[in-house]
Amino acid sequence: MYDYLVVGAGLYGAIFAHEAKKANKSVLVLEKRPNIAGNVYTEKIEGINVHKYGAHIFHTNNENVWNYVRKFAEFNRFTNSPVANYKGELYSMPFNMYTFNKMWGVVTPEEAANKIAEQRKEITVEPQNLEEQAISLVGRDIYEKLVKGYTEKQWGRDCKDLPAFIIKRLPVRLTFDNNYFNALYQGIPIGGYTKMVKNMLNGIEVRLDTNYLSDRLKYNSLAKKIVYTGAIDEYFDYQFGNLEYRSVRFENEILDIPNFQGNAAVNYTDSETPWTRIIEHKWFEFGKDEEGNDLPKTVISREYSAEWKPGDEPYYPVNDEKNGALYEQYKELAQKEDNIIFGGRLGEYKYYDMDAVIASALEMSEKELV
Repeated sequence: MYDYLVVGAGLYGAIFAHEAKKANKSVLVLEKRPNIAGNVYTEKIEGINVHKYGAHIFHTNNENVWNYVRKFAEFNRFTNSPVANYKGELYSMPFNMYTFNKMWGVVTPEEAANKIAEQRKEITVEPQNLEEQAISLVGRDIYEKLVKGYTEKQWGRDCKDLPAFIIKRLPVRLTFDNNYFNALYQGIPIGGYTKMVKNMLNGIEVRLDTNYLSDRLKYNSLAKKIVYTGAIDEYFDYQFGNLEYRSVRFENEILDIPNFQGNAAVNYTDSETPWTRIIEHKWFEFGKDEEGNDLPKTVISREYSAEWKPGDEPYYPVNDEKNGALYEQYKELAQKEDNIIFGGRLGEYKYYDMDAVIASALEMSEKELV
């Protein structure tokens, strides 16, 4: 009998399994997909590490997390500097002096600050929804061109129907700094995330194409304790109803040219373009392979938001009041379960960045593996 059965070979599961093995515990990992690494999975196409489930840029202010991941991979110096395309007009993201110059022709930070302050006055009360929050932060011009269409495509809802707090992650700067994240540490693992997760799972038994929920009694009998990183509502057979998720789909294309858009991510912020963004994967690693050679072809992914329905791949929890209340019901059930730990983005129904998932897995490992 194993000490731990870990359900899911994404970041949370892989880290817990690694730490358990390090603590001399026996571990079995089950993964329903044909590959490890969860949504950070990268697959090599034409020598390019393609982010199969969307762009993942590692960034953190947590030095312990940064030091931890670098045990398993060397990271490059990639900095996330997306570009916004609004009907053929290109703007810098995050919103910075390049953006404000293009939007209004302003040149100095003072001019930009005055323009934003003038437009922010439109909202005179506490913002009640995302539209009001965005206007209160950057004014109507930027909201209409660079926030509204993109956000509504992304969430499949009108901005007036989305909670205000979603937009708090929006960086606005009166400098020419193009780094989207305010993080001390940032980069992409050289050789891809799959290679990094493989190193975490080194020496641990992993069974792919294995759906734990299809025969949970059998799998439960294999171990003293379960670490479950799948969807918490699915675990409980949706007895209170479905939690909602954002889902995305991708159309991948191999192009026989060396450079399609010159940047890893270009967001399409108008409402008419059906995709939310195009990812050109080679630029996560500066257009070169691991030996430093230029890559003659490129791979692009058009990303579309999709209305999630049961059976679809869940990507991000929908952080609204209704789903929050529903999750609390499932959480109560989870707390009554014996010998099972619920963890990760789906197990905890949290909009986690990668570093937060890692911190959560390490915290649980420390608590559990004493």
